[in-house]
Amino acid sequence: MFQVTVLYNQPEDPSAFDKYYDEVHTPLAKKLPGLQRMTVSRPAPGPDGTQPPYHLVAVLEFADAAAFQSGMGSAEGQATSADLANFAGAGVTLLTGPSDQV
Repeated sequence: MFQVTVLYNQPEDPSAFDKYYDEVHTPLAKKLPGLQRMTVSRPAPGPDGTQPPYHLVAVLEFADAAAFQSGMGSAEGQATSADLANFAGAGVTLLTGPSDQV
């Protein structure tokens, strides 16, 4: 399995971010060729009430690195990547690599 973890920094307007992410970006991402699974979480404040550094964490899973590369190189992958500029102005970090269930 090959995993992409996308970490979205805290946006200035969380409500607008969530609306755009849920209504526009997620449907784009779900069209990625080779995408097997996508999960999204919105981290809550820590036990001491501290706000987490990330507003949203998305995890996308592909069969392998080749499937990921192919999906991201497709028209759908290019559209999904280009869409980040429309809502992720606070910053986004992508982490990629093989994943194993332990």
